[in-house]
Parts: sequence; C-alpha cells; structure tokens
Amino acid sequence: MNKSLFFLLWVLFPFQLLAQQSTVFDNLGLKSTILNKEKKFALYLPAGYETSSRRYPVVYLLHGGGDDQTGWLQFGEMQRIVDKGIREGTIAPMIVVMPDAEMTYYLNNREGKYQFEDFFIKELIPHIEKNYRCHTKKEYRAVAGLSMGGFGSLLYSLHHPDMFAACAAMSAAVRSDEEINALSHQEFLRRYRTALGEVKEGENRISEYWNKNSILYLMQQLPDERKKDVRFYLDCGDDDFLYKGNSTLHILMRDRNVPHEYRVRNGGHTWEYWRTGLPDALEFISQSFHR
Repeated sequence: MNKSLFFLLWVLFPFQLLAQQSTVFDNLGLKSTILNKEKKFALYLPAGYETSSRRYPVVYLLHGGGDDQTGWLQFGEMQRIVDKGIREGTIAPMIVVMPDAEMTYYLNNREGKYQFEDFFIKELIPHIEKNYRCHTKKEYRAVAGLSMGGFGSLLYSLHHPDMFAACAAMSAAVRSDEEINALSHQEFLRRYRTALGEVKEGENRISEYWNKNSILYLMQQLPDERKKDVRFYLDCGDDDFLYKGNSTLHILMRDRNVPHEYRVRNGGHTWEYWRTGLPDALEFISQSFHR
C-alpha cells in the first residue's frame, strides 16, 4: 500500500469511528400543556443516526422511584449496553427515550391534577415521532422499565395495547391488594401521593381508581381477544422484596394463558441486577421489531 494512502487512512480512521458512535442527551425539555410545565427527558440515538436517513424503532425506558431521566444513563450504563448489543447483533438499532416521571408511578392523578399518563401518550410520544426519525407504527414501539418504571411499562401496555408491540418489566412494583393495605400510611403516601393525593389514614385504598390502575386487576380483566396484543417479558430477582407481586403476576398470566417470558435470576433490587438484565430485555424487545 502507498505510504501516503496508509498515513491518510491511519489519520482518518479515528474520525470514522467517532462518526459512528452513539449519542446521548440527558437534559432535553418538552413544554407540556397537560402538566403545565417543562418536562425533561433523556435520549439515546444509535451510531449512524446522524449519517443515515433510515427510521428506527423506539423503546421508552422508564426509571424507578427516586430517580429521574438520567438514572438509566448514569447508573444503568444503558449507552454501553445498547452499543454493545447493536454491535453484536443481539439488539436492534433503536432510539431510546427516558422521560423524567418524578414520583408519579406513571399514573394520571385521581383528581385530574397531574395527568402524567396523558402527557406520556398524548404529548411525549407525538413529540418524539415528530422530531426524530422513528417508525410510528405499533410494531416498532416498545416500553420497558425497572421497579416503578416496570409498573409503568405494564400499565401502559395494558391501558394502550394498540400502541406497544412489547413490554419488558424488570423488578416491577406490582403489589397485591393485601400488600397495598399492609403498607404503613406514611409509606403508602410516599409512593402514591402524587397520583392519589392526600389519602386519609384508614381510607379505603382499593378503590375504583386503584382497580383501573392495578396491574393484577387489569391482567385479570384482560379480554381473551387481547391476550396476544403485547409481548410481555418479566424479570425479578430471587432476593427482591417485590418477588410476591411479580410471581403472582406470572402465575395469573399462566393461569389465564397470557403469553409471556418470566425470569428469576440471582439478585435483589439493585442496579447490578438491572444492568445485567437489560441486554436480555432489549433482545426480547428487538425480536418484536423483526419480521
């Protein structure tokens, strides 16, 4: 090879690699009319997005309680994990959207004061599909999350099965009615105040509103003709304190013949568990994007 050509390739090679790197934004904003405030979200764009004209599937990756839109980037190392999966061919090239849900549990407020679910469905998704090159059909849209975000991913899949092809819920914050009633008043408000308001001590927690948003209730009521609308993936550690709700959901889905994958791995309610689980969860989702 000509020495001058070799030198030129050697100089340009790092820039070619740089051009093919993925890109993340951790503090994007969207002015929400529904919530009457600017809402933050993080965004992952796969390598090649800037230099191609193709459209990509989208995964909405939801954080847990106490985190924000940066949780999956900072603690979950999702950029490294997704980059690796795409390079190895186990994860489809995709756009990943990570919204800040505060402590809403991804729910609409019972009294109509802070409708996060409405914001997500009516404002966030349309904003992403208008401003980024993504496929807009259900078959190229999925939702996933951990803990509170696992609850949210299941909630949106059951409330809007016409919008999502797949759902991957890790350590989902699914609780039976008995577990909800067993929470101390302070703990119940800490988790659900934003959605429920100031529930008085002794007030019935299992209300009509709760049933409309209870994962176990919604799965129990899922019509037979809709059982295959969404591909479900559940993953919860054997030492996770949310084991009961997740195993109950698995049993209910088995008894009702709702197709799903269920994983129990060694571990608890930790970022180590979710980091090691994310590759398989996204691989499962990626299978939904293939024909």
